[in-house]
Amino acid sequence: MRRAADWNDWRHFLAVARAGSTLVAARSLGVSQTTVARRIAALEESLGLPLFERRPAGYALTAAGHGLVGQAEAIEQAALATEQLALASGREAAGTVRFTSEDIFVTALLAPHIADFQESYPAIRLEFDSSPGLRDLGLGEADVALRSVKREQPAGIVGRALCVDDWTLYCSRAYAARHGVPRSIEELRQHALIGGGGGHLAREYGEWIDAAGLAGRVTMEQGSATGLLSAIRTGLGIGVMPAVIADADPDLVQCAPPADHGRQLWLVTHERVRHNPAVRAVIDFFYERLSAHIRALEPIRAERRAA
Repeated sequence: MRRAADWNDWRHFLAVARAGSTLVAARSLGVSQTTVARRIAALEESLGLPLFERRPAGYALTAAGHGLVGQAEAIEQAALATEQLALASGREAAGTVRFTSEDIFVTALLAPHIADFQESYPAIRLEFDSSPGLRDLGLGEADVALRSVKREQPAGIVGRALCVDDWTLYCSRAYAARHGVPRSIEELRQHALIGGGGGHLAREYGEWIDAAGLAGRVTMEQGSATGLLSAIRTGLGIGVMPAVIADADPDLVQCAPPADHGRQLWLVTHERVRHNPAVRAVIDFFYERLSAHIRALEPIRAERRAA
């Protein structure tokens, strides 16, 4: 079953059609050249049509691609009009919204979109809380939460599920080039592990390391998940990471398929504030951005499954 094209696909199509180059298009969009090429390939697959001829001098539109430029521009105009409406609505929503999540989700998933949010909703002030411990939305300790949970939400908590929150082992490409990529527990015994991660992650990860008999391979501990990610990127060893973050990082290599941890990533609030315009704006904005991020990972995961 083919994936339906969305506005982001058409946005990348128009950028390449106008620039004649994925490199120039990437610069104009503020993304990597790989992302642009992947988006174009996904759009061609979803339509079942070749849209560009890949030439040494750049990308040239095919006849089918030429025929779709007008349609893409119409979608662009509709999207711009929608953005203007959102901006107008954003000027009406005002106040402070307290947003709680784990530090790694704030840093890697939410932070890249904060500037766009502030531009769209200048009268809303976001306060992020990534301190350890679960904030009680019912008691008003926070207004919105991005949470990884195993069980149903408590009474009064409402929101939207984003994706399965898989975690598995990753290393950097530099580490893989030096030491190879382990594909079994036995092979892991020959590698350096980075432990810790803070909070419930440190407990669950530590229990898995002990159960696998790998405690002796832990060469360093990190007190937070962001510290763990930094150490993995630096090439200091292998550690556990959420796939929704690590799969989007071209410098990280997955060492094992994710196990079924039974966790889901949710964007939630409490029913008493769900209709507050500022809270509603925060949830709608970040749900759209996070959903787009998750959709963009599908080609990477499909390629990995086929390998």
